[in-house]
Amino acid sequence: MPSPSDLTPWPAAEAEAYRALGYWTGETFGELLTARAAATPDAIAVVDDRNRWTYGELETRATSLAAGFLEHGIRPGDRVLVQLPNIAEFVEIIFGLFHAGALPVFCLPAHRQSELVPIAQASGAVAMVTCHHHQAFDHAALAATLRDKAPDLRHLIIVADRPGAEVPEGMHALDELRSGPRELPTVRASDIAFLQLSGGSTGTPKLIPRTHDDYLYSVRRSAELCGLDSDSVYLAALPVAHNFPMSSPGILGALYAGGTVALAADPTPSTAFSAIERFSVTITGLVPPLARLWVERAEAGATQDISSLQVLLVGGARCPDELARRIGPALGVTLQQVFGMAEGLVCYTRLDDPAEVVLATQGRPMSEHDQVAVVDEDGEPVPPGTDGLLITKGPYTIRGYYRNPEANASSFTEDGWYRTGDVVNLRADGNLVVKGRLGDRVNRGGEKISAEEIEAHLLDHPLIRDAIVVSVPDERLGERSCVFVLAADPASPPALAQIRQFVRERGVATWKIPDLLQVVDSFPETGVGKISRRSLRAELSARAAADS
Repeated sequence: MPSPSDLTPWPAAEAEAYRALGYWTGETFGELLTARAAATPDAIAVVDDRNRWTYGELETRATSLAAGFLEHGIRPGDRVLVQLPNIAEFVEIIFGLFHAGALPVFCLPAHRQSELVPIAQASGAVAMVTCHHHQAFDHAALAATLRDKAPDLRHLIIVADRPGAEVPEGMHALDELRSGPRELPTVRASDIAFLQLSGGSTGTPKLIPRTHDDYLYSVRRSAELCGLDSDSVYLAALPVAHNFPMSSPGILGALYAGGTVALAADPTPSTAFSAIERFSVTITGLVPPLARLWVERAEAGATQDISSLQVLLVGGARCPDELARRIGPALGVTLQQVFGMAEGLVCYTRLDDPAEVVLATQGRPMSEHDQVAVVDEDGEPVPPGTDGLLITKGPYTIRGYYRNPEANASSFTEDGWYRTGDVVNLRADGNLVVKGRLGDRVNRGGEKISAEEIEAHLLDHPLIRDAIVVSVPDERLGERSCVFVLAADPASPPALAQIRQFVRERGVATWKIPDLLQVVDSFPETGVGKISRRSLRAELSARAAADS
């Protein structure tokens, strides 16, 4: 059971103000679904390639799973790894856990042993819910490996490939857990609802504790700014465990508004356009590389009818201005740029903003009580209109990570401001222009890669003496990863194929495998003759960008 110390609280006066303003309503996610099911039981809540559930059916499925989780030994406050593709079962499972008072820990389908073992250990997860197979990968076998390496992980629950399919020994099929009505535990809105992952963490994962109160405010406000109502159909094309497709406005925003959640197996134009046509999708969200693919397919003449799509949100990374200009004409949609983070702050361009704002900025904070400031590396405010580091706090921005005092010391100021690590320019009209990252991360198509994490793997390669990973601009992905290497034996340097295979065999997510390689004789020194890896990354990144 999480202890109160697992959540760094908002100051009492601020929490009381957020309640008085109606931002924190005291409603939990379980209560939200129960209310929607009571109000519109026959409205369609969730659709995918195999399922079509009403709100009444979703509530029944979620409460039966909640009872089953509790009878299976999962208790209120227990952490449960959830690693699933975009399938309807994802929705019933997380609401089943909400009803049971257990905490989903959201993992991505692409995560492998290298990521999941530290996540399981840091969260103290007692259970994992995953699929059996996805994209030719055996997730059940991966779950079995995790159980051997994470001592608290006692329960493995599998979404079977098909009804009646055999489940490996020692695991339970999800449908086996369903149970009859029972009294469910009381869950407080001030409790932690779930744990998300901060992109690009190394060592102990940075787990983000979100409460029902703060996250539901973010969901409600996002739904309002994105114009969701009961007629909206939100398509989750990106991996649904990401913060963006979950809450900006995401699947939770659609359910709050009484609309429909549609789930696509993958975000490629062929799959997603078919889903838009089949489900009459009205709104969805993409990272810029995928938005470019959609635009190119539409400009080339797509065969599917996507005319139902009204709004396309683009976020996860800076949307290039030239791409932003093409989105509306190519797809017949209103572009809405979004910039945010799983730790809290979310900015949107508004649906009625002038074209110049929508095309050239990443929007402004969604809450009147979001506080943002732009500072230099010493924490001092920069002059207006100057690039600087974004810091923020507010009614839905966390005040600390879960059980990670070291990360808290570096990521939060003493008076509670979150250091985002983003370099921005704050315009006079309140809109932000995102310029990049101070930290040592590669933003590859919206997926964050920690340079230090990949360097740690590469330093175990017998042909490598030292390695530095940098970002390189890329037209389609935004950034790609380039590794600069000092060879252990200059006469026998490693090849890119060798490095990629080595990293792949270490069990990391596919997007983290280096894209490019440069073997060098030495690393440049900083101006004061020291080896600062941050300075080196900046210098090498500039060199690689010039070469590319």
